[in-house]
Amino acid sequence: MNPRHFISLLDLSGDEFRRLINRAIVLRNNRDPNYQPLKGQVLAMIFEKSSTRTRISFESGMSHFGGSALFLSPRDTQLGRGEPLQDSARVISSMVDCIMLRTDKHETVTTFAQYSSVPVINGLTDLQHPCQLLADMQTYFEHRGDIQGKTVTWIGDGNNMCHSYIHAAMVLDFNLNIACPEGYMPLQDIVDAAGERVRFFDTPVAAAQNSDLVVTDVWASMGQEEEQKQREIAFKDYQVNADVMKVANSDALFMHCLPAHRGEEVSADVIDGSQSVIFDEAENRLHAQKALLEFLLCNKSR
Repeated sequence: MNPRHFISLLDLSGDEFRRLINRAIVLRNNRDPNYQPLKGQVLAMIFEKSSTRTRISFESGMSHFGGSALFLSPRDTQLGRGEPLQDSARVISSMVDCIMLRTDKHETVTTFAQYSSVPVINGLTDLQHPCQLLADMQTYFEHRGDIQGKTVTWIGDGNNMCHSYIHAAMVLDFNLNIACPEGYMPLQDIVDAAGERVRFFDTPVAAAQNSDLVVTDVWASMGQEEEQKQREIAFKDYQVNADVMKVANSDALFMHCLPAHRGEEVSADVIDGSQSVIFDEAENRLHAQKALLEFLLCNKSR
């Protein structure tokens, strides 16, 4: 039987996504050290990009569940010396129970999934960041209930996070308002697939009107540092600040996947204010990914 992979949020049905969220909430609130469903199982974690939350959450999650995790970087493996991806996928998957990749090219993850005999998880690519959306949606559900029919506003770069928010809107059935500078829009084919759920606005204030959740990300992600000055100019009017939050609903939440640059993409009074749930969101990477590992490796929540 072919393994179940998690490459994109579109790999989940709406019902599966909600069950994962609800399971993650249970795991957050009821940690049982005697519950070790992954005892004896091994997760291979392949990192081509540096990480704080992704590495700690997956490694801790495997430990909580009685399993173990291997940290693999290109410097330490034949991946860094040009071994074909299909060969690496076949070899690594023959020795472990699951593979997580945090890498640049999305094709690296899809190729691994094609040739792997065990589940493959997208821990981040330049195209999508579905694991972060599991945590974001868990956080919203915990604070405000189901997001179906609600309005979310994305402000800033039309990047991998924006793409995964578009996918989340499709799977969980919410509306997504987007405000991006010209030249930094999300990919059109991803937008087109979402249909009327996605709307674009010229300014952050216009996009945030009557929103239930406002989200942003850094102006320059990893690998884009050389564009920092250019991006500072392009994004200068796309900060999430008090003026933006003022036009959102009074109980609107603010999220950011972190790390954040206060004074750039978000003002300090917003990210450190009462509407911000960034630290719940960050912690939920652990709980959401434990639910995901359980789902993929134990046939739970299906």
